[in-house]
Amino acid sequence: MGRQHYARRNQNTTSFQKKKSGFGPISNTIILIVLLCILGLLYLTQVTKTNAYGYQIEELKTESASLQVEHDELEVASARLQSLDRAKDSNVANSMVSVASSGIVQN
Repeated sequence: MGRQHYARRNQNTTSFQKKKSGFGPISNTIILIVLLCILGLLYLTQVTKTNAYGYQIEELKTESASLQVEHDELEVASARLQSLDRAKDSNVANSMVSVASSGIVQN
């Protein structure tokens, strides 16, 4: 600890120290490429999920539109059927006189 190193005769004054970097340039490049591939796969996964949800939404919109058309048709049919019952039970219809059938003229 308290030792001091002095250069003696016929000794090198250069000291060698261990290099402290963990990875070389090739390893760094490979790691960078792997990370970019992982990020690309994550991006593709998210895009695929978004497209799948888009298809589901489109199917639900189509189903909603067809159900709305069916609902409108049923409303019209219901109004038509109710109007026949109302016309039959109305005061005007009850005050009408039945007509006797007339004979058929033959040639």
